Amino acid sequence: MNLPIPADSALNGFHPAVSAWFSKTFATVTAAQARAWPLIRQRRSTLIAAPTGSGKTLTAFLAVIDELVHRGLEQPEGLPDETLVVYVSPLKALSNDIRINLQDPLAGITEQLRLLGLPELQITTAVRTGDTPQKERSAMRKTAPHILVTTPESLYVLLGSDSGRQMLGTTRTVIVDEIHAIAASKRGSHLALSLER
Repeated sequence: MNLPIPADSALNGFHPAVSAWFSKTFATVTAAQARAWPLIRQRRSTLIAAPTGSGKTLTAFLAVIDELVHRGLEQPEGLPDETLVVYVSPLKALSNDIRINLQDPLAGITEQLRLLGLPELQITTAVRTGDTPQKERSAMRKTAPHILVTTPESLYVLLGSDSGRQMLGTTRTVIVDEIHAIAASKRGSHLALSLER
């Protein structure tokens, strides 16, 4: 039986800039966050099933952003231009929302790093869907984003090209959102094959 993790200890081990941003932005840690963060930080495959409004997306992202902050600050030149996190959503409209929603935590954490007297850390994001203009696709090939937001179909297309496989070859974390929407469908089977690749 898994015992619940106390909310006050859920942020233990996070970089001070990350935990300071979270504490300044949110009144409390949700149950989903308290239970999932330790597992994600141990790099264990984790399924988060929680009601709408319980912070599932931030639950998935904050632990991996924290890892990027730690890695980036350990290296004098910061994070390399590599795709380290891939976020897959079956809802194309959600992709742009997620990118926008990532900007707030990244900006807030950057501000906290500044307040702590630490170097500013650039964590880049990009969206790759069927609607992504060619200019942005070319830019991704030249300078890979640290976090790539995409759809199952665009992930498949990326895996089918040399440049896409090269970009995805450095990925350490994959976040799949809204998996219930496609799990039992052909799209879900297709995504499962892409993830296995």
